[in-house]
Amino acid sequence: RNVAWAQAIWLKIEHSIPRQACGTRDTACIRIAAMFSMRLFGNPAFKSAVTCSVDAQQTRNVASLKVLKARMRSFNNMKKITKSMKMVAASKLKKDESRMHVALPFVRPVQDLFARLPRMDRPGATIYFGVTSDKGLCGGVNSAVAKMCRRGMAADEAAGNAAKYMGIGAKGSAALKRFYGDRFTTVFEECAKVPWTFGAASIIAEKVIATNPMKMTVCSNKFRSLVAYETQAAQVVTLNEAMTMDRAEFSKAMDVYSFEPSIYEVWNDLHEFYYATVIHGLYLEGAVSEQSSRMAAMESASKNANEMLEKVSLVYNRARQAKITTELCEIISGASAV
Repeated sequence: RNVAWAQAIWLKIEHSIPRQACGTRDTACIRIAAMFSMRLFGNPAFKSAVTCSVDAQQTRNVASLKVLKARMRSFNNMKKITKSMKMVAASKLKKDESRMHVALPFVRPVQDLFARLPRMDRPGATIYFGVTSDKGLCGGVNSAVAKMCRRGMAADEAAGNAAKYMGIGAKGSAALKRFYGDRFTTVFEECAKVPWTFGAASIIAEKVIATNPMKMTVCSNKFRSLVAYETQAAQVVTLNEAMTMDRAEFSKAMDVYSFEPSIYEVWNDLHEFYYATVIHGLYLEGAVSEQSSRMAAMESASKNANEMLEKVSLVYNRARQAKITTELCEIISGASAV
């Protein structure tokens, strides 16, 4: 019976009290119900429960303000981190770009020499060589190379040819090893810990020569400008392809150059040098594309963090003003009631 009486009293109080400036209607109902419960039942436990509920409601805004302040702090820290990463990427970009401009005049003539050789589409195993980086947070530079390698291997296997993967960088192998892990031969990681040199490219070229590929495709990013790059798949002339070419067409393509000693005596050494120059040039262009893309990504991240900070700051200021207004109304209502 006591419970039924308490519920009836609660309903009458709830419908009879309008919303006031001093607080919500639920708070007023809780306080009046506590008063009636003490008079009717003399139960102090109910009073303690009501007091805890009122205290929790009063401290709810304080907790939300703490959460908003923590979010503002995290967004501000994120903005500082992305801004500093952009500055570091800009510093690395200058060094990589200077290396690229120094190396490309030596790389392009060798590539142009082998580009004169005739190409024939023959069936056989193909090695896809992906040039990626070891670190992320640089936009779609690495994912574009991995996607191109994946599509190429899928197309070759659909045509009945075997496909293998070699590459530079941990991001390319991480993107491909889930579905193409059994096609991996050799992956070179952490190449960016030391400055890139032609000696490092020669070591990688020796590994490529040891595999003796039938066909080879290099997937990399070609640097266009600070805001643009192009993901391309370049066909590399392998030693097996050169040995099976028609001699007449081969001599016609090479007659414009003079070799001492003859081209047939130095061809193997020249071909090894060709592998190293291709890897050297494409890695430098990929490194410059990576740093430029990281600069753009960090600039966009800083802008997004600033926008989120402004939005959370607006919500925080509104909540703080609402809390101050509520406290002032409660003080004024309490003073007028006395």
